[in-house]
Amino acid sequence: MKKSVRNPFKRHLKHWLIGLSLCFTPVLHSAEIIPVQQLQSQATSVLGSSVIPKKQVALTAQTSGRLLSLNGKVGTAFKQGDVIAEIDSSALLAQRNSMVAQISAAQSNLYNAQTQLQREITSPKRDDISAMPGFGFPAMMDQYMTRPMADIIGTSDSDVNKHADLVSSQTAVSQANFALQQAMAQLKSIDSSLRDAKTIAPFNGIILKKMVEVGDTLQPGQPLVNFAYVEEMQLRADVPSALIMGLKTGMQVAAKIAGAAPVTATIAEIHPVADPERHTIVVKFDLPATTKASAGMYAEVKLPLSNSQKSSVLLIPATALLKGRSLPSVLLVNGNSSVLRLVRLGTTQNNGLLEVVSGLNTDDKVINNPPAGVSSGWMPQ
Repeated sequence: MKKSVRNPFKRHLKHWLIGLSLCFTPVLHSAEIIPVQQLQSQATSVLGSSVIPKKQVALTAQTSGRLLSLNGKVGTAFKQGDVIAEIDSSALLAQRNSMVAQISAAQSNLYNAQTQLQREITSPKRDDISAMPGFGFPAMMDQYMTRPMADIIGTSDSDVNKHADLVSSQTAVSQANFALQQAMAQLKSIDSSLRDAKTIAPFNGIILKKMVEVGDTLQPGQPLVNFAYVEEMQLRADVPSALIMGLKTGMQVAAKIAGAAPVTATIAEIHPVADPERHTIVVKFDLPATTKASAGMYAEVKLPLSNSQKSSVLLIPATALLKGRSLPSVLLVNGNSSVLRLVRLGTTQNNGLLEVVSGLNTDDKVINNPPAGVSSGWMPQ
């Protein structure tokens, strides 16, 4: 029985014909002619800024004296109402004790004046027969004859004298009352100074900086410590006045703190007045609560340009670039044909489009998705 022998030449010829047929099989491309887009540039201005606490105050001495105690050091945390520093108030305490004694004396004088007024109302001094002149007659005769006779001949007026005595008693009461009120006001002033001798934390925060030490002699208005709430931080930037027109409160911008990942900051405050020398306006940006930053760190914010500052740019999709070329180039449609055109690219937009700096004009059209290896003159079907 004979075995069939395969011809190796026929086998290789078959494979060659199959590959050749694949090479001549038409390939469908999604190439198309598209116009060059023209949009406003998304360029931004990068400004330097500093990280600051959202709330920060400079606590100063409200009264004079020697610093008795300064609780904590830089970085020490306090709760609202805690005592941070205390000034020696022994002299104020002595003044307070003296004023308390004056108040007691003023209260006694007021009580005496009120009693004398009441007596003048119920039993006038002019009617007291024990105080009448005698003239050698009994006091009763003076009451019924001497004074009425004096009123008749005009040498005296009993009603006027009674009224004068009453007014004098009322004036004494008013003066005693005024003296008491004045002493009470001075006591309140001393108590206020005693409260000012203690520096109280106005909110939860930490000491950022100390300017005094225990034992220093202080004067009113002298700085003690810088106190800040550091749970929430902000960025402070001096923004040129030309960029302010494009900003408004509540707008979100990109920011980056040195050594940290980019974050989104929110415009919290725009100062209404510009610096007349630098022509800048202070703008504050709220940072997210999860941002890890310390006061004084350097940061950058990206601010959008105003419409008047934005320039128009030409955009093409990345798929319009010819593949396999060292320099970026496209096929520019020229009538019924195409021309190879080198282009200079800029930044990439958020939508994936490429900015064309030079090489194309506004009314040009290019071929999108050109197949690899094509050159000038190729046009999509």
